Amino acid sequence: MYLISACLVGINCKYNGKNNYNENALKLVQCGNAIPVCPEQLGGLPTPRIPAEIKIIDGKRKVINKEGKDVTEYFEKGANEVLKLCKQLNIKKVFLQPRSPSCGVGNIYDGSFTGILVDGNGITAQLLKDNGIEVESIQ
Repeated sequence: MYLISACLVGINCKYNGKNNYNENALKLVQCGNAIPVCPEQLGGLPTPRIPAEIKIIDGKRKVINKEGKDVTEYFEKGANEVLKLCKQLNIKKVFLQPRSPSCGVGNIYDGSFTGILVDGNGITAQLLKDNGIEVESIQ
C-alpha cells in the first residue's frame, strides 16, 4: 500500500483549487494500492489558498505565502499527519507531487514566486525521508 498526493488523482486540493491529474496515479488508487492525501489540507489550510514557497530565514526553512505570511505551522502539521498515517498503515513508499512546498522531491520553488527551482524537498517529503519512508515524484 502507498500514499499518494491527492491532487495527482484528480482531487481539487491544490492552492488554486485545481488538481494535477495523472492517469497512472489514479490507477493506483482505483486498484486499491494507494490512498490519496493532501498534507496542506491535513494541516488545516483551505482550498483554494494563497500560494506558498519555502524560504530560508535565519538559517531555518520557513513556508511563506505570497502575501508574506509565515504558514510553516500548517505545513508541519500536515506533514506530521501524513507521517502518522504512514506509521499506522505501515506505508513504506509515498508518491508525491513535484515542486510543491509540501510534496516536492528533489526540486522545489526557491521562494521568490518566479518559477525558479532549487534543489530541495518539501516539508512533508523531507519529514518522510527523515523517517525512512521512500518518497518519489510522479510527473
